[in-house]
Amino acid sequence: MTLITHEQTKSPISEAYRTLRTNVQFTSIDTKTKRIMVTSSGPREGKSTTVANLAVSMAQSGKSVLVIDADLRNPTQHKLFELENFEGLSNFLVQDDQDKDFIRETAVPRVKVLTGGPIPPNPAELVGSQRMKRLIEEVSELYDVVLIDTPPIIAVTDAAVLAQEVDGVILVLASGEVNKEYAQRAKDQLDKVGAKILGAVINKADLKTSEYYYYYYYHGSDDPKKKRTRKNRS
Repeated sequence: MTLITHEQTKSPISEAYRTLRTNVQFTSIDTKTKRIMVTSSGPREGKSTTVANLAVSMAQSGKSVLVIDADLRNPTQHKLFELENFEGLSNFLVQDDQDKDFIRETAVPRVKVLTGGPIPPNPAELVGSQRMKRLIEEVSELYDVVLIDTPPIIAVTDAAVLAQEVDGVILVLASGEVNKEYAQRAKDQLDKVGAKILGAVINKADLKTSEYYYYYYYHGSDDPKKKRTRKNRS
């Protein structure tokens, strides 16, 4: 899947991302939610595409957005935004350069990207460094929203480390691919590190039917009355 284009702003997929954007904004009523991490339970669930398209949707609402590709094991954001990836986050974390030296403009107004850079031998150590923490703090003062793409939460420790440095986490789950037990393990991993789970995105739903559903579950809600479901017509 690629980025939402201007011509697709009325499509069901575009509407789903606007719904996600609105739900994220609702979480900011009482608390500031600027630094948002996006992860998944396993590979190929669509977390990177979710990050990119959420960034586009937020920018379309007038916000300045920085996307940080912190999935140093499998960086993807440069492909989605059609950028070079010779240098990026991995370089910044081991060099004395300023972060602005690696942040790239994109074709999408108000969206900038810090690509992953070359794959390092020690990604978990780099994303858990003090330099990474300072980076997140500094850029959150410069942009309205900072979206951080991370590896799957169950596979490696990178996402669990970064979850402690952000204001909220979105968990992406692939419809029909991830089983309930695996999804629960992903949530438990986030709970163990005290992450604030903003919600879960059910990705790869079948949009060929006359209707589609976008589910958004609030953290810690086992009560069906506290679950928010929005039904959209295609």
